[in-house]
Amino acid sequence: MQEYKNYINGKWVKSSSGKVFKNLNPANKRIIGVFQDSDEHDVSEAIESAENSLNEWRETPAPKRAEYLYEIANLLRDDQERLTKIMVSEMGKVYKEARGDIQEAIDIFEYMAGEGRRLFGITTPSELKNKFCMTTRIPIGVCGLITPWNFPIAIPSWKLAPALVGGNTVVFKPSSDAPLSALELVKIIEKSGVPKGVVNFVTGSGKDVGDPLVKSKKVRCLSFTGSRDTGEHILRNAGLKKVGLELGGKNAIIVMDDANLELAVEGIIWGGFGTTGQRCTASSRVIVHKKVKNALENLLLNKVRRLKLGNGLDKNIDVGPLINEKAVEKSVMYTEVGKNEGAKLLIGGKVGNREGNFFQPTIFTNVKKNMRVAQEEIFGPVVCLITIEDIDEAIEVCNSISYGLSSSIYTKNLNNSFKAIEKIESGLIYVNSSTIGAEVHLPFGGVKDTGNGTREGSSGILEFTEEKTIYIDFSDKMQKAQGID
Repeated sequence: MQEYKNYINGKWVKSSSGKVFKNLNPANKRIIGVFQDSDEHDVSEAIESAENSLNEWRETPAPKRAEYLYEIANLLRDDQERLTKIMVSEMGKVYKEARGDIQEAIDIFEYMAGEGRRLFGITTPSELKNKFCMTTRIPIGVCGLITPWNFPIAIPSWKLAPALVGGNTVVFKPSSDAPLSALELVKIIEKSGVPKGVVNFVTGSGKDVGDPLVKSKKVRCLSFTGSRDTGEHILRNAGLKKVGLELGGKNAIIVMDDANLELAVEGIIWGGFGTTGQRCTASSRVIVHKKVKNALENLLLNKVRRLKLGNGLDKNIDVGPLINEKAVEKSVMYTEVGKNEGAKLLIGGKVGNREGNFFQPTIFTNVKKNMRVAQEEIFGPVVCLITIEDIDEAIEVCNSISYGLSSSIYTKNLNNSFKAIEKIESGLIYVNSSTIGAEVHLPFGGVKDTGNGTREGSSGILEFTEEKTIYIDFSDKMQKAQGID
């Protein structure tokens, strides 16, 4: 059984705790390897390493920092197939999705490398004579990155790429459910030649690794993607540091009576059952016009019955396992909740192959907007159909949740499209496409309980730099703004 180590100050080291934890393949529950069950001492060493390397890294010209990002992208591309197989084995998503996860990482490193020659500020006129005004972007300092398991290379890359090109150093804690993919990314960063201490990697629990990282006053920026409850915990404990939160979603696809139903069904299946529903952008609600409800149900059932459940290494498989046994239990629990609330189970709702963490693709119909299955993030392959009578009711139902990440509408009516674009409360909206499919050169993030206003993707550089305003007065006299004489 292979034992994997932390990466601190350019060296692969064991935890001072002397403890390890097992990483299991969710498709068959076999042990992939053991990882360091680190403690506060390891986190302190990683933070110290990041501190010690900060000045040299921030003084490296941004175009030179960008060269490392280009190299990381190239190394990821060269190793894409091997990394894809590792990811499928570790977190369960099917082969084509895992390959797409790594492609997303390639894309963001290439995009953010371009920021090395941008990092734009602004110039603007002064209200006074002989005075020049501008802004520039500067590094924040040591950044703590805490990432989830569902996109175990893409999401870390969304944080690492802008943090590094922005001149920051990093302590990176991955999810304990998918540490191997994250470790492989760090090995590629090491291979690219990034100086020692710039990126540090510590595995372990949220309590023993995450909390010390969150609470440390030496960590000036904290970026987290995960659950709403953990996000609230971070805000209560982070102190006066810059905090970026990407939290949950309860995303809706609206299907109007003039929609292309075949296209809508394709979007529902991709949004609801891709990554086995384990996405913050998953299409867990379908808000369907009463005139096409029955037709949509029939088309949807016909497609879902054909979905193949199994190990994602088989390229014929459509839906992989859930990440762990707790996730299966949660999907089972919500199935019972839905039935008890009066929703009608159309298909699924049962545990699949017990050799792994499998749960059947599940659809409820006759769901009311206030039912728990329509309000709470299940993070499993469970889709709820809610019937509406017009576009206004559709938008009202869409907005009747605490989250606001992604949304979608299928319609041929321009009025409906633009009304949805204007009035739906979400950070992303798709017209005639699913709620999934973010591209790295656009901002990604949500409103309401989905986060605290942070946007990643193209806006990641704003998360990982500070803005400095500069005034240069060449008048040779004391000038005062705001008309003060």
